[in-house]
Parts: sequence; structure tokens; C-alpha cells
Amino acid sequence: MITIYMLSGSCPSWRVLFALELKGLAYEAKVLDRSKGENRAADILAMNPRGKVPILRDGDVTLYESMAIVAYLEAQYPKRPVLGRSPAETGLVWRTWSEVVCYLEPALDRICIPIYMGKAAERVEEVRTAAHNVAAELAPLEERLTRAPWLAGDEPTAADGALVPQIGHALRACSKPIAQELDLALVPFDTRFPAITSWWQRCNALPNFERTTPPHWR
Repeated sequence: MITIYMLSGSCPSWRVLFALELKGLAYEAKVLDRSKGENRAADILAMNPRGKVPILRDGDVTLYESMAIVAYLEAQYPKRPVLGRSPAETGLVWRTWSEVVCYLEPALDRICIPIYMGKAAERVEEVRTAAHNVAAELAPLEERLTRAPWLAGDEPTAADGALVPQIGHALRACSKPIAQELDLALVPFDTRFPAITSWWQRCNALPNFERTTPPHWR
């Protein structure tokens, strides 16, 4: 049995769970409580000295970093590929993953974290600037999804898995009253990004998608 050590709401953890569900693999998710320091417990640090998740245990294999974990799953369990079925598709999957993780995710953090912590009103200009940056990063993905149902190929892949946690957090943050009060460039989300909204609905309709969502959101 594959075991995934994770934090609820962690984007890297969500990416790995999405890949596991797409591949139809059996796994056990062990949710750690950061407030109790469980991610810094001795057994976790023995697996990842950084104390970060996700961490995969699969037989004798222990691995951390979400990109490395998904690459391992693809090589170890090649049935139902999630990293592309052709060289061009594989390149698009990795390019999308890299753009989302390197550019979209940091910008979105500058919106979501202040909103979740109740600090957005104190950081108005920072949050508004970040919202414009997020909108700019989402624009090419919106355009791509007006032409195709998924981000790479005609089936969901790890490219979609990279975007899923970002949209989940964006929608959660934008649903807060402060997002409307600050007139963020992402609100109303479904009007500004209708193709991404439709894609999000398709993701939600995938088998066992609810198992990938943060436990504390359910």
C-alpha cells in the first residue's frame, strides 16, 4: 500500500493525491497536524529532514517533493499515464506544471494567506497587485481551456493536477467577503474566467475527486 504523508490544504500534497486518483492507485493518506508540530516529528524528519510534505512511502521507497513523487508514480505504475502520451504532450504537461508552481502559486499565496489570516485589509495594495498578477497568469490557461477540455491532451493529466489546488484556493479566498470589498481583479471568478470555471466543474466530476480535496474543507 502506498502511503502519503500530507498536510490538509497543502498544494503539493493535493497535486500528488490528484495523480494517484487519476492513475487509480490504492493509497493511504496520513494527514499531519502542523499546529501540533507533527511534520517535525522524528519519524517524519527521518523521511524528509526538511519536515515538509508530501512524503511517499511505497515499499522500500521513500520520496519527497511532489514533482519527484509524480515522476516516480509514472515510472513505477505506467498504466494510465498522467505525464503525457507523446513527447509533445509530456513537454506541455511539464511546462504547465512549472509555470503554475513557479509563477502562479507564489502570486496566489500573496492573496490567499492574508485573506485566510484576516490580514488582507492591512495589505490592500499588496493583495490587489497580487490579484492582477494571478489574473495575468490565469489568462493563457483560460484561453487554452476555451479550445480544449483539459490542459494537455484530451484527458486529465498532471498538468491539470498542478492547477487544481490553485483554483481551489482561489475560489475559497474569493468567496470571502473581504475579496469583494477589496474589488480584486479575480472577482467574480466565474465571470472573469468562465473556461476555467467549466474546467473546475469537470475536475469535480472526476471519480473520487472529493478524496483529493483538503479534509478540513469538507
